[in-house]
Amino acid sequence: MNNAASILLLAFLAITFIQSGYDKLFHWKDNFDWLKGHFAKTQLKNLVRLALLNILVLELISGILCVVGGIELFVSNGRTFGLYGAVFSSITLLMLLFGQRLAKDYDGARTIVIYFIPAVMAVLLLS
Repeated sequence: MNNAASILLLAFLAITFIQSGYDKLFHWKDNFDWLKGHFAKTQLKNLVRLALLNILVLELISGILCVVGGIELFVSNGRTFGLYGAVFSSITLLMLLFGQRLAKDYDGARTIVIYFIPAVMAVLLLS
């Protein structure tokens, strides 16, 4: 049962981050323009491009590690890549949470917590 829950959590994280990374990659200008306005009154106002690139890379790494981890868990009961994926996912979400709090977007921050809970659950199950 533990493997089934872990695989479901990894699939959830993989879908979340691969879709989000895809959106940032193929709709860069729209994302950048929105974020530039979102962070206009924060300390990140001049770092939006770098922050967006950083989040894009972390989301893709998180998603790919979760896919590989789910396959590894299913095929050989291995937990290494899944654990890395869950940890990277948690770190990425913490960075997103920090940005939302900095921008005083408390509704956005609350939404990130919804994703953070399964990410931490995956870390616990795969540790």
